[in-house]
Formats: sequence, structure tokens, C-alpha cells
Amino acid sequence: MKLLRLSTYVALPALAALSLPCLADNCNGRWTNVTVSSETLEVAKGHTVTFFVARGSTTSDNSPMNAVGECGGYFVSTPDGKTRAAGVCTRKGKDGDSESDTWSMEPGAERGTWKMVGGTGSLAGKNFSGWWQPLVDDGKATTGIWGGNCN
Repeated sequence: MKLLRLSTYVALPALAALSLPCLADNCNGRWTNVTVSSETLEVAKGHTVTFFVARGSTTSDNSPMNAVGECGGYFVSTPDGKTRAAGVCTRKGKDGDSESDTWSMEPGAERGTWKMVGGTGSLAGKNFSGWWQPLVDDGKATTGIWGGNCN
């Protein structure tokens, strides 16, 4: 898989605030990621896996999701031309509180999903979840939007 597509998905939930209207959303924001490293391996003809690490941020005007950190994950491409993506991000805010979330995107989808899996300080015990969508990608840096439930 080309690096150009790689950073498109490195989004995470890494969340975003150019919010698209969605009735279930009570929080939204913007996210950015810059690829630090990636490696693509062709395991067999048509079967490739790309592993990556990215550094980025999330911002929000209506949630505590304002932080910087790192994401890591993988893309699996199959002979039918489909690519699936999944990973995890961990970020820390200015007050030192941190959170980790898992994310994924299915083949052909415009949006992926994310779910907070752990947090400290004001983010401890939270069960936030939602969607994320890449908007602009130059092959190394990506930016996008996110929304979800932050109750």
C-alpha cells in the first residue's frame, strides 16, 4: 500500500471539529497526524500489510479531547483490492490527563470508528466513542474531522 494512502487513515479517532451534522453526536472536533515511520511488507502476491507510527493532535470546542500524542496501526490489503485499517492512539492534554482509543476503518468506507479504552485524571472511566473521517492528505500529513458521544 502506498504511503499516500497510509496517512489518510492514520487519523484516529485522533479526533476532529469541522463537524458534520449527526443527531447522535454531542461532541466533535478536528485531528491531524504526521507519519513518523511506516513499512509495507508483501506477504504473498496481493497480500500486503503496512505497519505505521504517526504523531498528531485532536482538538474540540465541546469536549475534553484536546491533546497530542502518537498513533500506531496497520493496513491489510487483500488480492480483491480491499484495504482494512486498525490501530490505537494515546494522547496527553496540557493538564497531564491522558487517554487511549482504538480505531478502525472498513474497505471503501468514508468514515472509521473509534472508542476510548482508557484514561487518566478527568478522562478516567470515560466511555467516549464515535466516528472519524480524513479530509486532506498529502502522503505524509493528514487532517480530518471526528464526532461522537462524549457523555
